[in-house]
Amino acid sequence: MVWKKIKLGEEANSEILFAGSESESGSDASNLEIHFEEEEEERYQQQQQQASAEIETQAATSGGLLTWGQPQGRNTNIHSFAGPAKGVKKCEAPHINKDGSPLSVLLFFTEMFHLLVEQTNVYYHQLLDRHPGPSRRLPDITLLDMMTFIALALQMGHEWKETLHDYWSRHRQLHNPFYGQTMIGDKFLHILTFLRFADISQRPDEGEEYDRLWKLRTVFDKLNEAYTKFYNPSDHLAVDEVVVKFKGRVIFMQYILKKRKCFVIKIYKLCDESGYTSDMRVYLGTDSHSATYDMTATHATVRHLSSKVEGLGHKVFMDNCFSSPRLYDDL
Repeated sequence: MVWKKIKLGEEANSEILFAGSESESGSDASNLEIHFEEEEEERYQQQQQQASAEIETQAATSGGLLTWGQPQGRNTNIHSFAGPAKGVKKCEAPHINKDGSPLSVLLFFTEMFHLLVEQTNVYYHQLLDRHPGPSRRLPDITLLDMMTFIALALQMGHEWKETLHDYWSRHRQLHNPFYGQTMIGDKFLHILTFLRFADISQRPDEGEEYDRLWKLRTVFDKLNEAYTKFYNPSDHLAVDEVVVKFKGRVIFMQYILKKRKCFVIKIYKLCDESGYTSDMRVYLGTDSHSATYDMTATHATVRHLSSKVEGLGHKVFMDNCFSSPRLYDDL
């Protein structure tokens, strides 16, 4: 048996051995295996010696032996909580208490009701202007009409029927006088048809700064303002994502195969320990625009959500989807 060695190149770290005969016995194969094991053992010892030499060099330059300790160059101080006490702000929401009704909470979102009334009437008049001719002009929607519409929509969630017309049906097996006495069915359908949150004639140009949520941007901004205005969160906060089932057609809808809800809209939230939402941000599929060389998209999301509580000593918890050493240094 003649053993030959072939180098893989000048930069190669190993060699290949092959037999010069066409067949080899069991003992030859065993010798070949032993030869490879010896080479691996020799290479491992060389690596260990090289690592030990590097450690000794670092210890010599630092003036002593290496020891475990606090990371150098990082701010490891834990700041004490300096924010206001958790709970409802009595000065902003004096009527909200444990004995209050859900209506007392909705009354603090009257700005959104006014927005719905305004944009719904604007859209109705725009339709009439586009289709001039003899038609029966309906009166404008009032604030009371809009609040009644929202109340009926919430009630319909507790009493499911096949169609909307069934709620105003006079059949004995379907008749419920509550809906007909509260609002006429035609007015409810009129509001539902022209319900809008933004003026569609003010659609922004589709450029790099195009907001895919422009039709609902005002609503989300007002909600986030109300979250902060009426409630003080606890000192422990958490950043996480929630998914909302959605069957419509929007470009930022997500498809998550392993989720029970496959087609969803993803929302990033900042919540306190009781589950109260302090801030939220819809994922629009364009978070990469906020990423820079020193900041990832998730890093930017956490910084955006925690900007309103910055400097108050809150403890922010998150999973490994958001965490990074640069983010911890930044916070």
